[in-house]
Amino acid sequence: MRMARLAAPLALLLAAGAARAHDADIIYAQIRRSQADGPEVRALVTMTASTLSLLLPADADGDGALSQADLEARRAALEVGLWDALPLTAGGAPCARQEHSARLRETYVELTATFRCPPGPLRQTYTVLSILPDNYRVVLGTFGSGEAGQLFMDARQPGVEIPERGAAAPSVVAPGLGGWIQLGMKHIVEGIDHLAFLLALLLVGGSFKRVLAMVSSFTVAHSLTLGATALGFILLDEQRTRWVEAAIALSIIYVAAENLVLREHRHRVLITFLFGLVHGFGFASVLSGYGLGEQVVSGLLGFNLGVELGQALIVTALLPIMRLIQRRRVVHRWTVRVLSTVILCAGAGWWVERLG
Repeated sequence: MRMARLAAPLALLLAAGAARAHDADIIYAQIRRSQADGPEVRALVTMTASTLSLLLPADADGDGALSQADLEARRAALEVGLWDALPLTAGGAPCARQEHSARLRETYVELTATFRCPPGPLRQTYTVLSILPDNYRVVLGTFGSGEAGQLFMDARQPGVEIPERGAAAPSVVAPGLGGWIQLGMKHIVEGIDHLAFLLALLLVGGSFKRVLAMVSSFTVAHSLTLGATALGFILLDEQRTRWVEAAIALSIIYVAAENLVLREHRHRVLITFLFGLVHGFGFASVLSGYGLGEQVVSGLLGFNLGVELGQALIVTALLPIMRLIQRRRVVHRWTVRVLSTVILCAGAGWWVERLG
């Protein structure tokens, strides 16, 4: 029964990741002067409650849910734990923070602060990134009086010059083709729900030819919707994005349930294609979150290529294991039952969470 033990690490991986599917790894920021070269500067930062909890204990009453009252009770902690870790300077001199506030929105926390700055170019340093996991990035937009593109910061490069009003944004606005590929690979490898979907497919994948057909149909499908959304042919607002995430969870439930109920899966390639369209919208929502700026072509190409490379690595790693398990019917049957049950439960958890 040696092969049966192979199911345990995979089951533990899914169970451990169920609560953190699609965890936010982006902090959005905006910097705006009230007028050209004026002393007042407004800074805005938005992040999820889970991200905020990594920086400080925001849940003041300890009831397990973040509320507006919690944010107000943690005002002093926000000042030290957040705003002191986001120093703003102008012309090399520090800006004086006048006030700050926090508002709980439907899916994120909005944090604003007003600074009084001396004349000179603005610069903000996101030292808060040194506290967060390495995968976190800050996406900065809204320079001067309007939207001029996006700037990316990470722990290796936490500081950024804010362009003056009317000035061109810096040349490094997006991570470049290699950076987009890396972001695409990171998303598919760290996206536990996408991994669960692929694993559910491979459990009863069958021959190499059949697996190749399924993976190809998934690739074509999600490339279509990812491209259509990134190019603006299909628009995803906040409400539609929530439905997409719920539909991705539903696709996981369906495939896992099929594994448990059906003995033959004749239409699996078609089903994979249809669900691939849904997963493509999920990829698109992540890509739009990074901000393509003027690099629509390289961003779309690189991110999609990164997703494909990450998917190929996953399939290449899992397929030999599945082949070994399939050689023993009893082991294979129990592996399918156990892992499909775990995947189904994880998908149900995500579905409830994303509809809530």
